[in-house]
Amino acid sequence: MTPAELFKTIDDYCRANANDAIVQKYSRYFKNGYDAFGLTQEQISAKVKILLTDPGTDMNLVLQTAPLLIKSGKYEETSFAIILLTTFSKQFTKETFKEIGHWFEMGITNWAHTDIICGELIQVFFKKGIINFKDLRKWRKAKNKFQRRAVPVSLIKELKTTSDYQPWLDFIEPLMMDPEREVHQGLGWFLREAWKRQPSQVEPFLLKWKNSAARLIFQYATEKMTPVEKQRFRKE
Repeated sequence: MTPAELFKTIDDYCRANANDAIVQKYSRYFKNGYDAFGLTQEQISAKVKILLTDPGTDMNLVLQTAPLLIKSGKYEETSFAIILLTTFSKQFTKETFKEIGHWFEMGITNWAHTDIICGELIQVFFKKGIINFKDLRKWRKAKNKFQRRAVPVSLIKELKTTSDYQPWLDFIEPLMMDPEREVHQGLGWFLREAWKRQPSQVEPFLLKWKNSAARLIFQYATEKMTPVEKQRFRKE
């Protein structure tokens, strides 16, 4: 099977199972637009299982087909690229990580795909020791705001691996003045989870930025605090 053939197989399946009602149901979660066919997660998973029964569906084919799927702009087709690649996690290398980085340039355009990439793909590279957080350095200045969001979101599951968060706090600091809402949400999410585990390390960081960084970061970061605790982090 060629990349063009695999893409057509997936595209034909998506079109045959399109459902406008599902598109309407989920569009409210995507403020920047939701270009989708309207497939359920179960339909995507079922098709992935079928595709994997073909011995020609290997990681190389998936990586070659991914640009076609992602550039289509259709939500489900990007989902197929992500889910198919997760099944080959045992074969991941540093080059695979670099390929995923290029996906953002091709067309990762929403928070949902970003967070799945972080939680299901980037985590594998961390666990296998293929990368560490410093390998995300260039992502902090990426043109795609969702690639910048991926920096703090990728670190959330890593919080359980250490009790020393200061290197990560230093690492995300260049993003604290990012202009984009989706990046603010990712930062706030990371800081909230970090605070729950190590408040003594996170609170000085929050105090340092409370008068200059976006308030949305603090809205998320202080979500689990008591009203009295939140008071300390209000902008003066």
